[in-house]
Amino acid sequence: MKILLIEDEIKIADFVLPGLQHAGLEAEHIADGVSGLAAIFERRHDLVVLDVMLPKMNGFDVLAEVRAQGNAVPIIMLTAKSELPDRLAAFELGVDDFLPKPFFVEELIARIKSLLNRKQPAAPHPLIHGQLQLDVVDRRAHWHGITAVLSQKEFSLLSYLIRSPGHIYSRQQILKHVWNIDFDPETNVVDVCIRRIRRKLSRGLNSHINLIESIRGVGYRIHVGGQNE
Repeated sequence: MKILLIEDEIKIADFVLPGLQHAGLEAEHIADGVSGLAAIFERRHDLVVLDVMLPKMNGFDVLAEVRAQGNAVPIIMLTAKSELPDRLAAFELGVDDFLPKPFFVEELIARIKSLLNRKQPAAPHPLIHGQLQLDVVDRRAHWHGITAVLSQKEFSLLSYLIRSPGHIYSRQQILKHVWNIDFDPETNVVDVCIRRIRRKLSRGLNSHINLIESIRGVGYRIHVGGQNE
């Protein structure tokens, strides 16, 4: 497994890199955001560890550009900013996990392994409902002739809804399942994620059909039309 560490603090890199290598992970280190972004697009990595405060381009901008280009590589953000608004902003942009500084390298490795294990599920059978198919291995969604790569959070949300077609899930239930937030932080992270999914899958032959239906004042559910719609 190849890990890309984008971190400008040499002291942090000096203890993270040996820790990753000791855990059997191949690691590449880059110290600025622009070069890190180029490395993400130019070379294959299984996971990216991304600092927020970087020279040339900050971590939030790197994350936003990676997701805007449809790249779903798992990303863990490192930051000295541990306030809830910062974590929610990262989740809205499509981050997979968030680790505030200071941290133990053992915890970082545990989070990396957890994400990589989720990326390789034991049961690779696709999830299917009508014209929607989710491939669990590569996190691709197929809907009326459109195929899109989903981020970890987008895939988790959509697979949560598809398992019970017609069931209406509240924002709080989705927050708990997808982001592991069990209280209401007054965030629109759920709505933002759903908008991203709709945008990625809105160019099909039946794009007038909402894949995810909004039930005003209640929550969301997967489209429950006929199987051939």
